Amino acid sequence: MSQMTTQQVAEFLEVKVERVKRLARENLLIAKGEDAQGDPVFDQTDVEKYKELAKRLGGI
Repeated sequence: MSQMTTQQVAEFLEVKVERVKRLARENLLIAKGEDAQGDPVFDQTDVEKYKELAKRLGGI
C-alpha cells in the first residue's frame, strides 16, 4: 500500500491541489491520514479507483 501526497494526487488526476483537498473534505476521496503540514495523505489504490470511477461517470 503506497501513500500519495496531495500534490501527487493532483498530478495523477490532472487537477489542482485545491480540488484534491475539496474532494477529501467532501469525503469523495478518503484520506488515510495527514502529513507534517496537515495536508491529507491518500492510499494509491484508492486514488486509482477514484480516477476510474470518475472517468466512467463522465470526468473528474
